[in-house]
Amino acid sequence: MKTGGGRKQQPRELNANLFVFAGLGLVSFLLLFFSTSSFVIDVKNTGLSMYSGVRGGIHAVSAWIGGTINSIQALALLQKQYTELAVRVEQYERLERSAAEIRQENYRLREQLGFAREITYRHIAAEIIGRDPNNLFSSLVINKGKRHGVDYNMSVIAFQDGVQALVGKVVQAGQFESLVMPVYDTSSFVPARFASSRYDGLVEGRGQRNYPLAMRLISRRARDEINVGDMVISSGIGNTGGGAVYPPGVNIGRVRRVMFREDETSMEAEIDAAVDFSRLEYVFVIDRQGDLPSGSPPAGDTGESPQASPEDGAVDSGGGGAA
Repeated sequence: MKTGGGRKQQPRELNANLFVFAGLGLVSFLLLFFSTSSFVIDVKNTGLSMYSGVRGGIHAVSAWIGGTINSIQALALLQKQYTELAVRVEQYERLERSAAEIRQENYRLREQLGFAREITYRHIAAEIIGRDPNNLFSSLVINKGKRHGVDYNMSVIAFQDGVQALVGKVVQAGQFESLVMPVYDTSSFVPARFASSRYDGLVEGRGQRNYPLAMRLISRRARDEINVGDMVISSGIGNTGGGAVYPPGVNIGRVRRVMFREDETSMEAEIDAAVDFSRLEYVFVIDRQGDLPSGSPPAGDTGESPQASPEDGAVDSGGGGAA
């Protein structure tokens, strides 16, 4: 029995010795391995690499945060500069529009001044400052009155697109403003004639500026001598207070259509007004009682004061009205 038990214990002791030997060998190998300089260097390099990686990561994060803050500040600065530049651009655009408007105004005034120098009658330059939208009595308000020499029944002309045209006549004169009845008013009647054939007629208004004028009482003999596009001018016929209301030879409009019936003793024609009333700004009031003597300078060159009283015989010049 003892012999058998001793045989069982020997393998167990052999296994234990082998485990001890293996453990001691492993410990010795590790001690020998760690005691070498290469391992120490590797550990140092490993630690340095780890430190460098951490430091690089921290630097990258801090650089990204700093860049983001700088970008936000730069964006805010750019936004401020953009707003300032936008305001300046808007101001420059307003100045450009104002300059363009001033150039256009100067051009129109120079045009009116050039026309004023060609008028052989004494005249008062005026500006339209109001319009009456009532179709029953469509009227224009000008900024000149009796104080400037304007009086009742004076004719009013304009210069537009290089053409001299009849506007109407003064029907009410105040001290500083006057009321003008245009030729398209239903109460307006202008003695007229065809510029080429010289046949007479009477031009009447139809109440609205967009409607053509009507020329009536045209002789039937003019049937073959009137053509579409012929110019109609004022004839100067018709006395009012010793003189014609409208000066002769002022353009009224061009023939749009001729109407003729066999059973009528006269013809009619539709006339397109020579002046575009929707664009009318400046006019000239004609004082036919003060015709300029031959060889004298036009009223625009007399240097008369715009505010001079009528008793002094001074009226507004074309130059004064265009300044």
